[in-house]
Amino acid sequence: MFTSLFGNSTLNQGHIDIEPLLELGPVVITSTVVTTWVIIGVVWLFGWIVSRQLRIEPGPVQTAIEGIVLAIEDAVAAVSPRHAQRIMPFIGSLWVFLLIANLSGLIPGVHSPTRDLSATAALAFLVFLSTHWFGIRIQGLRNYLKHYISPSPILLPFHLISEVTRTIALAVRLFGNMMSLEMAALLILLVAGFLAQVPILMLHIVEAAVQAYIFGMLALIYVAGGIQSQQLRQQKME
Repeated sequence: MFTSLFGNSTLNQGHIDIEPLLELGPVVITSTVVTTWVIIGVVWLFGWIVSRQLRIEPGPVQTAIEGIVLAIEDAVAAVSPRHAQRIMPFIGSLWVFLLIANLSGLIPGVHSPTRDLSATAALAFLVFLSTHWFGIRIQGLRNYLKHYISPSPILLPFHLISEVTRTIALAVRLFGNMMSLEMAALLILLVAGFLAQVPILMLHIVEAAVQAYIFGMLALIYVAGGIQSQQLRQQKME
């Protein structure tokens, strides 16, 4: 259990340092990068295999996958019904990746990429870019940028600060929750010993699912908000 919690990392003054596996000049390859690549590859390979075995009468695996897809589609449609089909692939992929990434820490010798601030910062930055990309694609560049000076140009600095702070908060929230989970698990193991492995395992699974859901839902709200803010402004003008 200790190995699955910390993998190729060291505990230093209350925080976990991620040790590099390979250094190519200025490029440093850590276990976080390798684990992320493996997760992406596994998800892609699984999707490729399943997509080539689809049947009109689905089997147990196809039924389960279709249920997951429908649940994600319903969640996206509840927030942004008009553009659910456009943003659902991004939000769904984000949810699946986060769930697997959070649960990967249960594998002996592997640590969750989401307990590394660089990984959560990259995910938050991806959400930041996607929010603007969907807004510009649907509303057009000129109409999208107008909401930064609406209802008054005085609000422009506040809009810009809000964009930066919510992106930072998104990254730090996931990192802090996953890091605190593993630190709490370590403390419980030190006190209670290996008899506490089953409760810790259940706690990790539940927390991993909850944090993946929260991050994905916040991303969905940000993307939908960037789209719908333009629609509300246009409706007021009409």
